[in-house]
Amino acid sequence: MYAITIPEPGGPEALVWTEVPDPVPGEGEVLVEVVSSAVNRADLLQRQGFYSPPPGSSPYPGLECAGRIAALGPGVSGWSVGDEVCALLVGGGYAEKVVVPAGQLLPVPRGIDLVTAAALPEVTCTVWSNVFMIAHLRPGETFLVHGGSSGIGTMAIQLAKAVGAKVAVTAGTKEKLDFCAELGADILVNYREQDFVEEIKSATDGAGADVILDNMGAKYLNRNVDALAVNGRLAIIGMQGGVQGELNIAALLGKRGAITATTLRARPLAEKAAVVAAVREHVWPLIEGGHVRPIVDSRLPMSDAAQGHRVLEESGHIGKVLLTNA
Repeated sequence: MYAITIPEPGGPEALVWTEVPDPVPGEGEVLVEVVSSAVNRADLLQRQGFYSPPPGSSPYPGLECAGRIAALGPGVSGWSVGDEVCALLVGGGYAEKVVVPAGQLLPVPRGIDLVTAAALPEVTCTVWSNVFMIAHLRPGETFLVHGGSSGIGTMAIQLAKAVGAKVAVTAGTKEKLDFCAELGADILVNYREQDFVEEIKSATDGAGADVILDNMGAKYLNRNVDALAVNGRLAIIGMQGGVQGELNIAALLGKRGAITATTLRARPLAEKAAVVAAVREHVWPLIEGGHVRPIVDSRLPMSDAAQGHRVLEESGHIGKVLLTNA
C-alpha cells in the first residue's frame, strides 16, 4: 500500500507519499481500506518531530479515518467485511489501509457520506469526552470554546447547543464569527479586537463561563481562570499558546474551579473504547437526526497531505480539512 511517511521532521514538504508494507490486523483488530482521513493539529506536531506516536503503533500520521472493513482479526465480533465505518486512530490514517482496534470503530451515521465521515471521530470523541464526560456541561450553563471555527470548535458549538447550553466562542475574523453564529453561538468574541474575559463577564452579568474548552494552553491559562464562573471547569486540550505558564492558585480557589487536561492518543484502549461507545450512544443520534453535522472546509488528495498541513498552519480554514483516496 501507499502511505504518507516522515523520513525527517520538518515543514509540510517532509511528508512523503511512498509505498510501505501492508498492515495486518491482530487480536481484536480490523483492517480498514481508507477512503478518507482528516488533518489535525497533532499531525502537524508529529511532522515537526514533537509528537511521536506511542511505541508499537503506526509511524504514519492520521488520527481518524473513514473507509470499509477489508479483514477481521481474531476475536472480532459485531463487524463484517465490507462494513462502512469511521474510526478513532492512534495513527496511520494517512494511508490506503490502517489497522484499528474494534472498540474504536463507529458505523457511518445515516445521512453522512463515507468521505465526510472522516471528519467525525476525533472531534466528536474530543468534545464529548472533555465537555460532557469530564466537565459535565449541563443545560442552561454558559460554555466557552476557543477557536470556534476549527473542527473542534464547530462540533463543540453544535453539541453544546443541542444540550441547551449558552455558547460563547472566540475567533479571529468576522467571517469565522458569522459562521459560528450560524451554528448557534450566542456570544461572539473577536480575540484580535476584544478581551474575551471582559466579553464573557459582560454577557453573563459578571458570572463567567461554567465550562471552557481551551486549545491554547499556557497563553490563556490565567485569563481562562479569570473567565470562569464559580464552580467553573476549564478543560485544556491543546498547547498552541505554549506549554508552560504560571497559575494563580488564589484565583482558582476563589472560583472553586477545576482544571483538567487530556489527550486521546495515549489513553489506554479501554478508555478510548468507552469514549467511542459514549459518542455512538449520545452523538450519533444527534447527527442522524440532523441536529449536528460535520463541517468540512476542503478536500485534498491523500498524496497531497502537505497542502492540507499548509491550510491548517495558515489558519484560514473553517471546519475540517479532509484527505481522500477516493
